[in-house]
Amino acid sequence: MSQQKTILLIEDNLDVRENTAEILELANYHVWTAANGKEGVALAKQHLPDLIICDIMMPELDGYGVLHILSHDQKTAVIPFIFLTAKTEKSDFRKGMNMGADDYITKPFEELDLLDTIRRRLAKSSLLGQQNIDLEESTKHLFRPKQAVKALQELKDEQKRLSVDSKYMLFHEDSYPCYLYFLRKGKVKIYKTNEDGKELITELYKAGEYFGYRSLFGNGKYGGSAMTLEESEIVLIHKEPFLKLIQDNTQVSRFFIKLLANRVQTQGQRLLHLAYDSVRTRVADALLFFCEKYESGHNVAQERISMEISREDLANWVGTSKETLIRTLSDFKHEGLIIAKGRFITVIDKKGLQKIVTK
Repeated sequence: MSQQKTILLIEDNLDVRENTAEILELANYHVWTAANGKEGVALAKQHLPDLIICDIMMPELDGYGVLHILSHDQKTAVIPFIFLTAKTEKSDFRKGMNMGADDYITKPFEELDLLDTIRRRLAKSSLLGQQNIDLEESTKHLFRPKQAVKALQELKDEQKRLSVDSKYMLFHEDSYPCYLYFLRKGKVKIYKTNEDGKELITELYKAGEYFGYRSLFGNGKYGGSAMTLEESEIVLIHKEPFLKLIQDNTQVSRFFIKLLANRVQTQGQRLLHLAYDSVRTRVADALLFFCEKYESGHNVAQERISMEISREDLANWVGTSKETLIRTLSDFKHEGLIIAKGRFITVIDKKGLQKIVTK
């Protein structure tokens, strides 16, 4: 006899939560319920359910925040995650799926649609789990993750460290690469400049991230310039020993392949936003993005997030004029979404900004 499957249902509406839980229990699932995101995260980490169903718009911590936290925990990242939502806009679907959600169930739903979606996801998860076990057994002699991490750390320990002030130029667009960069402290922007000297910031890195690897793999020139946004400490990893490590260590090469794939996906999403979203939406999305870079650790529930960033850099990320950005920030300030003073911007209502992005 197969073991009873467990489901965590995170839903702030009492009627929906109780009715959905009753349907699941009648279908012979064991159900835990949570009335908000914070409670749901705690239950997920405590019980490690077979599947999670989560509403998007909730108090305390919304569904996107729940998914973000659980996807960064090794034990909960593999649990199938289904959003339960009344929202049907394409932007909501795209954002959730890009963050790693496995499926959507739109309210109101038919009981059979709910149960069929859960059945498919559990079946797929079970199959993938067995495949991962088989793959791990058959490749145990090939992949040694701990040794790979150790080798990468040893390589960094042997390299030169650079401590610099804000606005330090690390490399110029169209120059040839010599290093892989690892940011130990601070923040770095990557930007492109047109013939008129107008900047467009394409990437932003925070402490703990690598950059400059794409040009090393392609053996070509840098696609943009790199400059520090604040006091920073950077490890300069020479090209030759890094490429040798990539060649010799399969696990390290897989790590950087994943970084490249994520970068391509992120850049594609940015192009869509720049092409189709309004300035107001792009500014709200930019503030949420910068929140992630300035948050302490993975504390996405942090209520107030302050960031020091020039209006010019923020405008160059959004792809608009400085004047238009300032007008939009002023609107957000009057709406109680942010506090703006000098170079500092404090986000005080992340949910309000998220509503602008997803509506």
